[in-house]
Amino acid sequence: MDIQIIRSRKRRKTIQARKRHNRIEILAPAHMTDEQLKPHIDSLVQRIDRHEKARVLSHDDLDKRAQHFNQRYFNGRLQWKSIRWVTTQNRSYGSCTSMRGTIRLSDQLASMPTFVQDYVIIHELAHLLEPNHGPKFWALVNQYDLTERARGFLMGAGFKSVDPSDLDTE
Repeated sequence: MDIQIIRSRKRRKTIQARKRHNRIEILAPAHMTDEQLKPHIDSLVQRIDRHEKARVLSHDDLDKRAQHFNQRYFNGRLQWKSIRWVTTQNRSYGSCTSMRGTIRLSDQLASMPTFVQDYVIIHELAHLLEPNHGPKFWALVNQYDLTERARGFLMGAGFKSVDPSDLDTE
């Protein structure tokens, strides 16, 4: 994707990025050099890419996948208010607020294999029944045949460290 830098004397401190006509425009103060802009540009381009991916991801499709897993692994007994892709979750792949029935999944999962996405969905669904990572929780999650493989993938991806005590699934 093309990147165009637009400098302005009116702009004093802030740097902004926007997508227009299949290119990214970087709005920057006139006094900033290309060298000074480089780290900001990389960060802004990554942010725009994440937002683009999130738009492609459908909340309805995500809900359909969750319904499928609810039937298959939880006998249809789970209920939730919302399950959504989010662009603001950078420290974990997913989160579940069981009291509210809300599940949020990081858009970073979009670039990962489907079996990994499925694992994270099942993991968060299990929290609707078991809020902690105790033996009952892992018994639910481990119904998914690719749990161990998906956890290994996530550990290798380095997005979030996995507590070694969580690996004990007895």
